[in-house]
Amino acid sequence: MSVASQRNFVALRTIWIKECTRFLRIWVQTLVPPAITMSLYFVIFGNLIGKRIGEMGGFSYMEFIVPGLIMMSIITNSYSNVSSSFFSAKFQRNVEELLVAPVPTWVVILGFVGGGVARAMIIGVVVTLVSTFFVDVRIHDLFVIVVTLILTSVLFATAGLINGIYAKSFDDISVIPTFVLTPLTYLGGVFYSLTLLPEIWQTISQANPIVYMVNGFRYGFLGVSDVNHWLSIGLLIGFNAILLSVAYYLLKKGVGIRS
Repeated sequence: MSVASQRNFVALRTIWIKECTRFLRIWVQTLVPPAITMSLYFVIFGNLIGKRIGEMGGFSYMEFIVPGLIMMSIITNSYSNVSSSFFSAKFQRNVEELLVAPVPTWVVILGFVGGGVARAMIIGVVVTLVSTFFVDVRIHDLFVIVVTLILTSVLFATAGLINGIYAKSFDDISVIPTFVLTPLTYLGGVFYSLTLLPEIWQTISQANPIVYMVNGFRYGFLGVSDVNHWLSIGLLIGFNAILLSVAYYLLKKGVGIRS
């Protein structure tokens, strides 16, 4: 391994450890709330409402919504972790240390995104363990589950990084999650199958990217999906390539950082 490669690896590991330490140090605020929130979803939507709904897609309603709820927590936490972390670095002006250090832009991106992915995976495991208290969790295709989990967490961690780059105040951090992510997630098939919608709304729903993430993840658990799971993985790869390129360009140019 060359000297430059060793230096880049040390820098990447340092940023990643810092990001992980950041959310693990306050685990009561970062890891516990998603578990409590998902437990409430399981109780209200699964036990209470689910008994009235019955089956959906050939499975009990509780089994049907578990993959969607796990995916919802992954999306929310991977995004919020990186957006808040990077903006805090801007606000405290310590991001300037990264700009003047001999560290490539891609190392900075991977370090921050890696922290968001780590938090998303830990929360995904926590929510999955919580779900076992309410339903027997099935695994149809572990490969699809892992790939969809990684690609989705990377995608929204990168989106959070872009939000953090553009944000000028802490209020800007909450705009996208409130007005974009939340509506798209609730309309992304987490709590229902697209086959229940009128044909025109099924067509419109296909323009929602979260539909493909939720259904790809659901296929990994249950083996059923409203869309082709390979199409879901292909779209995730494409979206990741686009957003990572955008993040690289913005950080390289110093957009929102250099005055």
